[in-house]
Amino acid sequence: MIKGLLRFVIAVIFILSGFVKAVDLVGFSFKMEEYFSPTVFNMPFLEKFALLFSIIVVVLELLLGFMLLLKLKLKFTLSALIALCIFFGFLTFYSAYFNVVTDCGCFGDAIKFTPWQSFVKDVVLLVGLIIVFILYRKEFKKKDSYTFSSKKEPSNTFKYILLGIFSLGMIYIMAQGITHEPLIDFRDYKVGTDIKSEKEKINKNPSEYKTFYSLKNQKTGEILKVNQDDYIKETKYWAEGSPWKIEEGKNESVLIKEGYKSEIVKFKIEDPTGLEVTDEVINAPKAILVFSYHPKEVSEDLFKQVEAKVKAQKGAVIYGVSTDPNTFKTIKNAMMDGTAIKTIARSNPFILILEKGKIVDKIPAKDYVK
Repeated sequence: MIKGLLRFVIAVIFILSGFVKAVDLVGFSFKMEEYFSPTVFNMPFLEKFALLFSIIVVVLELLLGFMLLLKLKLKFTLSALIALCIFFGFLTFYSAYFNVVTDCGCFGDAIKFTPWQSFVKDVVLLVGLIIVFILYRKEFKKKDSYTFSSKKEPSNTFKYILLGIFSLGMIYIMAQGITHEPLIDFRDYKVGTDIKSEKEKINKNPSEYKTFYSLKNQKTGEILKVNQDDYIKETKYWAEGSPWKIEEGKNESVLIKEGYKSEIVKFKIEDPTGLEVTDEVINAPKAILVFSYHPKEVSEDLFKQVEAKVKAQKGAVIYGVSTDPNTFKTIKNAMMDGTAIKTIARSNPFILILEKGKIVDKIPAKDYVK
């Protein structure tokens, strides 16, 4: 009973973890891009394969988790899950120790973990899997433990049918998220969110950060971490002739007080001159925003169709928002951080429709022009 319960709990965790990533595979691929970036593993040539790697990881989590739930190919399934857990454990430890990826995306946008929380979760899962492996070792078949025979035992036929139905359902969910938008939106920018109200909550209770400088003594080689206040107070750190020098690229921004948490803190739109137009957008009776985080990857024809359609909407505030001030030809251009744009929606480009700051619709551009 205990080993059955432990197996069930671990299987459900893997299925849930895979499911929330399967719903938003494009979002998970952005996280994979972070790992491949020059600041982490320095493998930028793999960034273009981030979506493929994301699909492989999610499919493994879902299938192996469901196979564990059904007790299919138990020795193979447990061995594969242990290997997967070791892989995830390495990634989360690296993220935590070197503080390079602040959210591993283990449960997508549904549940946020710090890097160390993610690492502890992986260690606990690994220990649980090893225990389950030991408890079930007497049930392993000596023959065909690690292979898939074309001959299936009659008692397992129904289980394989369930696995097939489950796989088809997950394929549909993943395809929907890749070609359109996620079927379930776990982000702060879901339809119905009042951006204006959220910004007011953030302004009333902001998070507070302090910068910690990494200082190196040019004479002794000693390295110190000093917060911004102490750095200003202590003249020995910055006076003329001081041996202490700030190490470029090693300064850290540390959270001192947790305020109201929302990704909408990054919703900041500026015109090409740097003038912020966020208030104009969220206070307008109706605003239509065309977003693109990779404008060079979008065909000119699609941009033309989208611009023509939004221009036909009378009485709305209209902006084309991207990372390039010259993206749009017939509507006003505006700028926003590329990562922030990716957080709002996964399609490139996409349309966000607001009414008095409230999100009423979010549509991929290719669907909008149909």
